[in-house]
Formats: sequence, structure tokens, C-alpha cells
Amino acid sequence: MLTLQSRLRLAIFLPKPLRLSDALAAAREPLLFSVRLWASVCLALFVAFWLELENPFWAGTSAAIVCYPQLGASLRKGWFRMIGTVIGATMIVVLTALFPQDRIAFLVLLAFWGGICAFVGSLLRNFASYSAALAGYTAVIIAADNLGATGGPNADIFLLAVWRASEICIGIVCAGIVLAGTDLGGGRRRLALQFAALAAEITSQFTRMLALAGPQLRDTQTERRELVRRAIALDPMVDQALGESSYVHYRSSILQGAVHGLFRALDGWRGVATHLNRSMDVGDRHGAETVLYCIPPELSSVRKLASPARWLADPGAMRRACEDAVRRLLVLPTDKPSLRLLADETAKMLVGMMHVLDGLALLLDSSGKLSARPRGFELRVTDWLPALVNAARAFVTIGVVELFWVVTAWPNGASAILFAAILVLLLSPKGDLAFGGSIAFAIGTAVAVICAALIKFAVLPSLDTFPAFCLALALYFIPIGCGVASAHRPAVSAVFTAMAFNFMPLLSPTNQMNYNTVQFYNAALAIVAGCSVAPLAFRLLPVPSPEVRTRRLLALTLRDVRRLAVASQLPSLEDWEGLVYGRLAALPDKAEPLQRSRLLAALSVGTEILHLHQIGPRLGGTTDLDAAFEDIARGNSAFAVVRLRQLDRRLASSSDTGLETAIAVRARSRILIMSEALSQNASYFDAGAGA
Repeated sequence: MLTLQSRLRLAIFLPKPLRLSDALAAAREPLLFSVRLWASVCLALFVAFWLELENPFWAGTSAAIVCYPQLGASLRKGWFRMIGTVIGATMIVVLTALFPQDRIAFLVLLAFWGGICAFVGSLLRNFASYSAALAGYTAVIIAADNLGATGGPNADIFLLAVWRASEICIGIVCAGIVLAGTDLGGGRRRLALQFAALAAEITSQFTRMLALAGPQLRDTQTERRELVRRAIALDPMVDQALGESSYVHYRSSILQGAVHGLFRALDGWRGVATHLNRSMDVGDRHGAETVLYCIPPELSSVRKLASPARWLADPGAMRRACEDAVRRLLVLPTDKPSLRLLADETAKMLVGMMHVLDGLALLLDSSGKLSARPRGFELRVTDWLPALVNAARAFVTIGVVELFWVVTAWPNGASAILFAAILVLLLSPKGDLAFGGSIAFAIGTAVAVICAALIKFAVLPSLDTFPAFCLALALYFIPIGCGVASAHRPAVSAVFTAMAFNFMPLLSPTNQMNYNTVQFYNAALAIVAGCSVAPLAFRLLPVPSPEVRTRRLLALTLRDVRRLAVASQLPSLEDWEGLVYGRLAALPDKAEPLQRSRLLAALSVGTEILHLHQIGPRLGGTTDLDAAFEDIARGNSAFAVVRLRQLDRRLASSSDTGLETAIAVRARSRILIMSEALSQNASYFDAGAGA
């Protein structure tokens, strides 16, 4: 029989194995990634040594850079890194050919090329942005090895470009082989879970709102604004899913349509919620019940949030249910504009869900019969100002470090230019996170210098074989890889990422190792100096603050709404929605929920303007409608609402029957949507983009 003391010992010591097992389970994925990172670097170095390349460490560096804990992100980054490498290598050859003897012109144009790449990288997103940045600093990588002590190109630039591009591509291919051979990837499944969770939450919250229409109706603005934020956050996950499968990549427009479908569904929900909150008579309650009756049971969940499992089980069946509901809602017979509004906006919400279900079907069944015609590349610029600021910063930073190099004739100044360019180009698209990221990157680089010195001068001299060299690399890359994969805070992740990226350039392994300590510390000083310039550049030439960028996006959207109201040539509905969806995605994380809501309101007003422009000629005169649009363009939303109500009364008193009556009712519902959006956000539509 156990004594009390023995029982206390058991109570204290028994839980420990359970906690240890939990810790091991949590460490499994980071440990696997760290092994993949180490194996990728070793394979790249082996191939580079075997081919007797001049600087094999660039192969190892590239392998480390393209390794991500997510397979799709790694493969996608590797592909875009190849594109950027080829463009950058080509450009440096062209610059050398144009200015073979003019050192100043060559260096100025090299800085100008960096500014161009920063500009383009700020307009693009995700790994396409990374490719643009890489095109900029690849040119500097090749130039840095060929410019001498004080700058100036020479005739060997073409061969050097070929060698450097080859070393970088070897690292990319080796990392891709290791990752694809050891990781089955889970990006598609993770994205499908996020889509299903958002779709289930939107439909269940929406149907619950319809069921409680009346005195018990509660405001759902908070939920909608949070869902908008979560939909915006899907963009990087879509890029990761595209990297895992060529089948999905070929049909990338379906996934982009799924993200836009979420925004469309939230816009439809906003229209219904605004109307029910502003007008709660008996007819509206009955209308909500009628609309709810048209929604199939598998989409509605009144008492509790629907489970995403139903959406994942059979997206095709759910899509057919949405399609049937949309058809019923669009042909719902009514002569009441309020019911027409509820039916049409609910149909808009369900159409958005249909796009989401198309994306789910693509992600969950690669052997299905989905087909999508690939679309051409579409670039919609949300705001030019951040890109221009980033371009100016890159040009000035690279130019100043080049000038310092020429004046001081610092032998390692080219490395300082290179790492200053790398940080400025890579971090510029990060917006307000760029300064903190550059500080963290500089700290990680300083730590990497210490680790590289210890391994190079204390460990490597006693090793003679490549397997032993790989074991020495494991001492560094495995713990660093665990840090990269398990870090949850961006600053900590940036420190570990810098340690992984910059270790190989500091170690500089070659077939004949060089253990010159003076040369190592001079090179390390140049790298640290280059990384230290970037935070100074971001501090002296900061990006516009999140508040400024948000106000500009709201102001630009309001300007477009006003132009839309009086435009003689109208864009397509798809172009208008794509523009506003892009601005929603470009909103900084620190944007207030009200500001996201106002962008959705502007989207709704612009959409209704386009619809009414099409319907107007069939209503027997557009005088009131044109006058209302002119008031919107002048920022007089109150007058616009009055004129819209006058038009509504004229349409209500019309004695037309049949088809024209149905068109008039639909026009009245759209007038009602626009009037409510203008009234609810009058301060925005009248005064500009004030937050």
C-alpha cells in the first residue's frame, strides 16, 4: 500500500512524461523542416563542389533562402527566384555592354535599376514581388564580384553572370528536390479548411440574422468586419497552394475568384443587414422569412454555427444547392422593392459562396473535371505612392553606399552595397513592418557572424571530408531551422531567417578553404555594415504610415465612385469589383474595422451605379437619376438621396405592367440599396476619405 509521501511523488512525477510527449509532438514539424533545410544546403554544396564552381556558397545560400516550412511556398519561391535571377543577370550584362568604360554612368544606372525593381516589387504581391526584388539585387551580386576596389565594369561580366546564375539555380533545384521528395505538402488542405470555415461562418451568421429579423435583431457589423480581415489574410495561403500543384496553378483564377467570392458574399450580407437595421416594419420581417425559406437547409444554421465539415464533404452538392437557391431568389415574384432588395442581396451572397465552393472543389479533388480558361496577367494598382517612395529609397540607398565605396576605395565595399540592396529591396513591400524587420535582420546577421567564425576557425580546420563538413553544418542549420519553423513573432522569425540566409556567405566554403582571419572579418564587417544601412534608410525615408495609406485608399476609392457616377464610358462590373477587392486586400493590418466597412459601402454604391446606368434608359427618362449621380459626384449625398427617393416615387406611381414592372421593382430595390449606403456613410461620401 502506497504511503502519502509515495503518492505525492507519483503526483509530481507522473505528469512529466505526458508533458514531454506533448513537447516532442510539437517539435516534430520544426525538426523535420530543419533537417530538410540542412539537407538542401548540403546537396547544393555537393553539386557546386563537384562542378568546381568558383563560389559554391551561392548555391548553398540559395538553397537556404528558398526553404520554407510549407512545401508550396518553397516551390513557388524557387520558381520566382529563378525568374528574378535570369532577369537580373541579363540586365547587368546589358548595363555593362552599354557603358563599358563609364564607371559613373554604370553605377548610377545600377542604382536606378534597383529603384525600378523596388517600384515593381511594391506593385506586385507575394512571391511575384520577391522576384522583382531578386532581379534588383542579383544584378548587384554579379556586379559586386566584378567591379574591383572602386567600381567600373570589365569584359568578363557575361561569363560571371552565367556562373552566378548557375550557382543560384543549382541551389534552387537542389532545395526543390529535397523538399518535394520529403514533404507531401499540406497547403491545399489548409487553404480548403480556411475557405470552408469562412463560408460556414458567413452563411450561418447570415441565416441566423434573417431568422431573428425583428425586435431581436442584433447588429452584425463587428462579425462582418472581422470576416473581411480574415478573408484578406488568405492571400499568402493561396500563393502557397499554387506552388504545390501545377493543376491548381493552371486554374489559379478559380482560387482568386473564391477570395473575391468571400468579399461579394460579405457585401451582400452588408446590404441585407443595413436594410433590416434601418427599416424594421412587419413587411420586412415577412420578407426576411420568405428569403430564409428560399435558402436550402444545408446552408442555413439558425441555432449554432455550421460545421466546415459539410462544406468539405461534397462541395459540388453544396454548389448545386446554392445555384438552385439563387435561381429561386432571382425569380421571386414581388412588387415590393424591400423584398426585391432582400432577395437580390441574398442571391449576391450565395453567388459569392458558389465561387468559394468552386475553389473548394479545386483544392479537394485534383482529378475532377474542373476546367478554367487561364486569364492573362492583370495588374490593378491600388495606390502609386508607396511604390514611388520605395523606388526613391532604393535608388538613394544604393547610390549613397556606392559613393562611399568609390570615395574610400574600401576593398569590401561591394559587399556592403550588396547587402544594403538586399534588405532595402526585400523589405520595402512590407510597409510599416520594414523598419522593424531590418533591425531584426541586422541582429540576426551579427549573430551569424559569431557562429560562422566559430565553425570556420574552430571546427572546420580539423575536418577533411565532405560528410564531416556536412555534420558541422548540421550543428548550425538544424537548431536555426527549428527556430525559423517554430517562431511565432515576426521579429523573432526575422532574426532566425537572417541567420539562415547569411551564414553561407560568411562561411564562404570553397574547394580549397581559406582560413585568413583578416579577410573573414573584413568581409563580415562589410555585410554587417550593409545590413545596418537599411534600418537607417527606412528611418530617414519611411514608408507612408498605415493611417496615411488607409486614408489614401479610401480617398482613391471615393474619387473613383464619383467619377463612375458621371462617366461617359463605364468599366465592366468585373473590373470595378476587382479594383475595390484589390484595395480591400491592400488595407494595412492596422486599418480600423470602420474603414474596411466604408470600402465595402463604396463597392456597393459603385456597383449600383453601374446597374442603374444599364437599367435607366428602360425606365422612361433618366433626369432624376442623372441629377442624383451628379450630387454623388459633388459629394452631396443628402441631395442624392432626396433625388433617388423622387425617382423611387415616380417608379412606384407608374402604371406599367408585366416586364417593365419587374424592371422598375428591381430598379427601386437598387435605389434603396444605394440610398441606405449613402445615408449610413454620409460623412465618408460627403467629406472625402476621413477615417
